[in-house]
Amino acid sequence: MKFQKIIVFCFICVSLISFAQSTTYQPEREKTHDLVHTKLKVDFNFENKTMNGEAWVTAKPHFYSSNAITLDAKAMLIHQISINNIALNYFYDDKVKLIIDLPKTYKKDEEFTIYIKYTAQPEKVYQKGSVAIKEAKGLYFINADGSDKNKPTQIWTQGETEASSCWFPTIDAPNQKTSQEIYITVPNKYTTLSNGELVSKTKNGTNRTDYWKFDKKHAPYLFFMGIGEYEIIKDSYKNIPVNYYVEKEFAPYAKAIFGLTPEIIGFFSDKLGVEYPWNKYSQIVGRDYVSGAMENTTAVIHGEKAYQKPGQLIDENVQENTIAHEIFHHWFGNLVTSESWSNLTLNESFANYSEFLWREHKYGKVNAEMHLYDEVKAYLNGENDSDKHLVRYNYDDKEEMFDLVSYNKGGAILHMLRIYLGDDAFFLGLKEYLTKYKYKTAEVHQLRLVFEEVTGKDLNWFFNQWYFNNGHPNIEISYDYNTLRKTVTVNVIQLQSKTFKFPFAIDVFEGKKRTRHQVFVDASDTSFTFSYTKQPTLIQVNADGSLICEINENKVLSDYIFQLENADNYAHRREALLEVAIRQTDKVAFEAVVNALDDVSYKIRILALQKIDLINKSSKKNAIRKIMKMANSDVKTLVQAEAIHTLGKLTDPELKPIFEKGLQSKSYSVLGKSLVSLYYVDKQAAFVKSKELPDEVRKILATPLTRIFIEEKDTTELPFIAKNVLEGMFLTGDDVNKVLFQKAFKQISESNNSVAIQNVVDDMVVKGKQFKGFNFDKVVINLMRNMIQDQKKAEQPNREKNIEIIKTAMAKLL
Repeated sequence: MKFQKIIVFCFICVSLISFAQSTTYQPEREKTHDLVHTKLKVDFNFENKTMNGEAWVTAKPHFYSSNAITLDAKAMLIHQISINNIALNYFYDDKVKLIIDLPKTYKKDEEFTIYIKYTAQPEKVYQKGSVAIKEAKGLYFINADGSDKNKPTQIWTQGETEASSCWFPTIDAPNQKTSQEIYITVPNKYTTLSNGELVSKTKNGTNRTDYWKFDKKHAPYLFFMGIGEYEIIKDSYKNIPVNYYVEKEFAPYAKAIFGLTPEIIGFFSDKLGVEYPWNKYSQIVGRDYVSGAMENTTAVIHGEKAYQKPGQLIDENVQENTIAHEIFHHWFGNLVTSESWSNLTLNESFANYSEFLWREHKYGKVNAEMHLYDEVKAYLNGENDSDKHLVRYNYDDKEEMFDLVSYNKGGAILHMLRIYLGDDAFFLGLKEYLTKYKYKTAEVHQLRLVFEEVTGKDLNWFFNQWYFNNGHPNIEISYDYNTLRKTVTVNVIQLQSKTFKFPFAIDVFEGKKRTRHQVFVDASDTSFTFSYTKQPTLIQVNADGSLICEINENKVLSDYIFQLENADNYAHRREALLEVAIRQTDKVAFEAVVNALDDVSYKIRILALQKIDLINKSSKKNAIRKIMKMANSDVKTLVQAEAIHTLGKLTDPELKPIFEKGLQSKSYSVLGKSLVSLYYVDKQAAFVKSKELPDEVRKILATPLTRIFIEEKDTTELPFIAKNVLEGMFLTGDDVNKVLFQKAFKQISESNNSVAIQNVVDDMVVKGKQFKGFNFDKVVINLMRNMIQDQKKAEQPNREKNIEIIKTAMAKLL
């Protein structure tokens, strides 16, 4: 499972959230029975949003003899339960647990098959989702009645954490493994996707039954069905089919979006020393999907954010990390599964770290460092996340495990372990772990034992500290120089209450000559002394950026300038740039920011463009010329776009040709920034261009266009503005934009334009549900209440109609 991009909402809504620490012990699900095989036959009632099902569940007692079995089956209508055509007695406990009496007492490993005829009613399921997975009803009908002409009719399933039992009876626990086969009957116009191999298609009038078979064992939460009108774009890895299921509009771009999949599979197979273990790899895009993506074995589903046009892909494929993440799950999560949700780190931390591994392989060290920095920063900024253990046996709800600790911090911990053990030992350990527990389940202690067996090291200290405890080091650094002995002593003081042990990389710079020292910190107050020939120009601690920590040290401007120009790690250059940028009245500091425009990291270049001070521009012509060159020819279009944006702030008509050239760019980011920059030197030209853009481009460039339409007070565009105003109010991160969009929202709220009112509340419902885990539903409900008050005050012909539109939307969230 991959998080959606929700971090910004963490900061917006954090005051609304309560993070009570739980003391409820959550054991692994007791295994009274083991699933062996699951056979399903299903068809759908689109009008009622229900599914007719038949299930043959084969199971056996795990150890103790048994004359009854309990299955998870949520909100179903049960029509018949039998074994060998003999009806069985059962008790349906609160429509959640199906307790079935068996015809005899079965002994350990004695298999039996129960037949269940039922109707799944996903709309009647009442279990909450999580921050990562916003709903948990298992089976989803999208635009089932076809009333929305702008949205296709689709059906898809989402099993994690325990929602597969919303559409078929099973033992819905991660410590179960079963093979499966599914017969899916749908109207002929629909394509189906499920786990494993499509064995046959059988037509019956206007309907067709697709038979999918999966012979290997995996957890019930990984079962999947996807149904809709899709184009199938075929690819392959070696002799394994790799297919992309997309809507017709995106078929020409499917390989541009997903085409690295075979290379990623091959890279992970080689890196892990374990060949891809399944018979196919398919990816499908689902509308209104409840998360970012899900690793259903051989049948991954992505949210519609995956859909991108060439003008977006040229900037950055925003789904690439997610694609790698879900592929890696096919080893960590699917081949070897977390034994319990408490051990979720064995699934999600590995998948998170796979993004770093892929970027390091494909794009190099700096790119991977940028990614790791963003992941760790999100964890460090997470409200109360530092109080949570990575392995948590105490929680109120399993959904709480899907957080920045299980994902971001866990991935960074794996990176620290890799640095400590070395690549050879780390990846051999992963190979041994995957080989030993393939098609089984595991817990973190078993991972530790494998690494200890491979390396001969005791790793209890590492796992007890990072997996079974919380927090991270908060370090104070100081330096003592002995000029007579030519030594420098680096003092490391841990400020947090408990003491961490950790390897620590320290770079000593003598001029531009860098010497790296690897030390080990094992006390709350530790010192390390290094000799030097020439007075050090900089001491850089945590030099490789691998330690999850917060560091406090006193540095002067000259230290930061040197660090910006010479530090090895992206995070340290970024830190230095931010410090140098606030002191640009110093000429040397300004020149250091200008030099940062050449940094190998495109994110440093973008940050330098955002921070550079071009006041008194007449004295900074060389810097402006440099930015003009970047706007025309930087290798990264995102940097070109930011350069154009920076030049646009100068409101200099002489720069108009650069903005006009940007309007011809294939990059949508360059086009969008060029429009806004042109607007400030030639409003009419930018406005005309904005009105001429095709609808598909207007949708993608919603933020810059909305800004122009707001400033032009173009009321004819209120319906368009309404679709994007929430994005500008809460997601841009730009204070100027936020004020502008807030004014636009107020204008819509008071307007007579029912279409605009409908568009804005529709967006509020979608985002309110999408970010419910951060209580954003409460934010938009309050906004809707204010809209009702605005409408009551306004003397508008459509006032009553508009109020009813708003109230109807509120009801969907309350």
